[in-house]
Amino acid sequence: MKELDLNNFKTETANGSVVVDFWAGWCGPCRMLAPVLEELAAEKPDVKFCKVNVDEQSDIAAAFGISSIPTVIRFENGKPVARHVGYAQKADLARGLGL
Repeated sequence: MKELDLNNFKTETANGSVVVDFWAGWCGPCRMLAPVLEELAAEKPDVKFCKVNVDEQSDIAAAFGISSIPTVIRFENGKPVARHVGYAQKADLARGLGL
């Protein structure tokens, strides 16, 4: 999954369906969610999956009101359309994000 920062966030989320995982290395539930997202990414080749490290990219996290992690947001053509907070199993996460 591609790491996003201030330089590439808008470009990477501008077109199509993009799922962005807001995470941090110290976050246990974030580490638990990572393989779930990797499985979803493998099953959904038409959806781009990316990550934002909230410790390194606090401006992006603040712009989307990230107060708990992991938070996963699905963007459609640059606009957030679905959000899930916390760990979830693959089916629940896919349903919550409208995948």
